[in-house]
Amino acid sequence: MRAFVFPGQGSQSVGMGTALAAASPVAREVFQEVDHALDQNLFRLMADGPESELTLTENAQPAIMAHAIAVLRVLEREGGVRLADKADFVAGHSLGEYTALCAAGSFDLATTARLLKLRGQAMQAAVPVGEGAMAALLGADRAKAQAIADAAAEGEVCTIANDNDPGQVVLSGTRSAIERAVALAKEHGAKRGILLPVSAPFHCELMQPAAQAMEAALADVTMQAPLVPLYANVTAAPVADPAVIRALLVEQVTGMVRWRESVEAMAAAGVSDFVEIGGKVLGPMVKRTVPDAATASAISMDDIEALLKDI
Repeated sequence: MRAFVFPGQGSQSVGMGTALAAASPVAREVFQEVDHALDQNLFRLMADGPESELTLTENAQPAIMAHAIAVLRVLEREGGVRLADKADFVAGHSLGEYTALCAAGSFDLATTARLLKLRGQAMQAAVPVGEGAMAALLGADRAKAQAIADAAAEGEVCTIANDNDPGQVVLSGTRSAIERAVALAKEHGAKRGILLPVSAPFHCELMQPAAQAMEAALADVTMQAPLVPLYANVTAAPVADPAVIRALLVEQVTGMVRWRESVEAMAAAGVSDFVEIGGKVLGPMVKRTVPDAATASAISMDDIEALLKDI
């Protein structure tokens, strides 16, 4: 069995998609459609930067999605691959969940772009810049990370945001609490803690205003059942009912991304082959979680051609 998986924030880089667009009219069409939906020249920003502007949450989220969908469309239209024929499940890391739903036909491309633009704006607006932070704990499992978060909180918000793999957990919360967590990391058994270069504390209760904004936005959009089930971030379980997915997408804004558990659950369900579309971030997490899993990733035309020989 195979899962198609889609990366989250942090996988953006200046120049993303440019070689693909130069090589494929199908890719160019995706980038043009996203630009039109957002009334923004997002592709120029992806191609030329500046990096500081591309990294802004409201730009990074739709850009990462557009890049992954461009890769997928090239696979589908030029490679003759149908997602429903080649994948048994889809999953995405945080914003990648929206990409996965677009890939599986739940949302159309324009709707997905607009939802992610709004999601980025709402997340940025939820907490004033500088008041929140996130940190990666390396060499820490979830139990160690929870102990660090509990010790650092001191009455402030400090919670697990992403359980990525057995040796990498991300905390989110108020800046002072997260800084304490980084300082405490080693004495609680982690190799180290690293403050992340993000502009807001994602996936914690401080994001509640953004969750409310997404609830209102999602109530107004058309949504189909996905062609294959989605492994949801907040439950680490498969779901296909649009009403349930809608509720889980709202919960996901403040909830933990249970990526390690999702990968374990997919493996337990029989998935042995994980294909990352539009990034090279999730494959290593998958391998650290399920060492005998087969992983592949596709960003470039060369990657796509190699993938077409294997699936």
